[in-house]
Amino acid sequence: MTISNFEALTPETLPQRLGSNAALSDRIGADSAEWKVREVGDGNLNLVFIVDGGTGSAIVKQALPYVRLVGESWPLPLKRSYFEYHALKREAERDPGMVPEILHFDREQAIIVMEFLTPHVILRRALIDGRRLPKIARDLGLFLARTLFRGSDLSMEARKRKEDLALFADNVELCDITENLVFSDPYFDAKLNHFTTPQLDGIVAELRADRDLKVEAQRLKHLFTANAETLLHGDLHTGSVMVTDTETKVIDPEFAFYGPMAIDVGMLLSNFWMSYFSQSGHEQDGSREEMRTYLLDVIVEIWGTFRAEFAHLWRTERTGILYQRTLFENQGDHLGSEQALDEVLHTLWTDMLGFAGIEMHRRILGLAHNADFETIEDPDVRARCETKALKLGRHLAVNRRRIHSIADINALAQRLEKESVI
Repeated sequence: MTISNFEALTPETLPQRLGSNAALSDRIGADSAEWKVREVGDGNLNLVFIVDGGTGSAIVKQALPYVRLVGESWPLPLKRSYFEYHALKREAERDPGMVPEILHFDREQAIIVMEFLTPHVILRRALIDGRRLPKIARDLGLFLARTLFRGSDLSMEARKRKEDLALFADNVELCDITENLVFSDPYFDAKLNHFTTPQLDGIVAELRADRDLKVEAQRLKHLFTANAETLLHGDLHTGSVMVTDTETKVIDPEFAFYGPMAIDVGMLLSNFWMSYFSQSGHEQDGSREEMRTYLLDVIVEIWGTFRAEFAHLWRTERTGILYQRTLFENQGDHLGSEQALDEVLHTLWTDMLGFAGIEMHRRILGLAHNADFETIEDPDVRARCETKALKLGRHLAVNRRRIHSIADINALAQRLEKESVI
């Protein structure tokens, strides 16, 4: 894949360039002159188009050779679309129905043509609007357990997993983004940082002076770089999920790589805690107390569903090279298997809390923010919401080995929510 042959799509050129693509024309109609194209990408990296034809619609996503949020001054390889394509294929196998259907992939032009999800909306947008989706907690808990377990040495044949690890190891540049923007930049005056100032200046100074916090952030960065445990989505948050009341779909795994299971779990739960703290900034049409209760319940259910499904897969699909049944069940030692499961889940729990805390900090202090807070227009109100999230994030990162339950975290979140912090 070379940049010299690459040409970015536009709404005007897309019908001519993709008009002969059978997969696309079969889905939306053969007469490309009738196609209507809208550029709808609002993310940090890529072009995204909705293409409507006479018989249907599709999504066309194209990577750009730079970070769209910053511009051409930050080059980024087109090969990230290759990793996204392969990650979507694997996620579709490991938890069928939870990702969009892939219709076509063009590696040279970094184009993925996929199913158009309608009437789905971005989960983050739905939560900002105060919608309470009935299925997301169970769907996301199952997705986490199934993709993380089935992509690891607990389940996969060893050679196949190592070959897969080698494939995704080349997603170097996107890992570099995570390694710097998530784990390091928030804790010093990095060039690309920005935050609500001057309101957050005080707490930012406290966090950057907190030696324990910085050490924990670097321990987690060490874990991120060194523990190739399973194939991760790599950027799993409420902006990477599309929903209706009856269906949940996970999108955008271009940051996919082999790393610690706890990353995906921690990032996702962190975004629900941030949504919780943001609700007071979206109360123009009335109290969001019921919404806050709903969000804490979602966190409890995601973690509970994940644990239950992970344990089920441990007992029924543990066919890899780790914790082999020949050492436990086949010798009648079921208690040994359960002890090992408890230890694996406990390690995952403590690491997950750390990653969740760091995610809160980078989303408020770093380059890539989220709309939960950014759509709160009053900077004082926004800063109050953000401060509470920053405090919870520090607690999770620094005290992760001493926290015993989601209920304890949610209780602290409720106490923080009642504080007047600024």
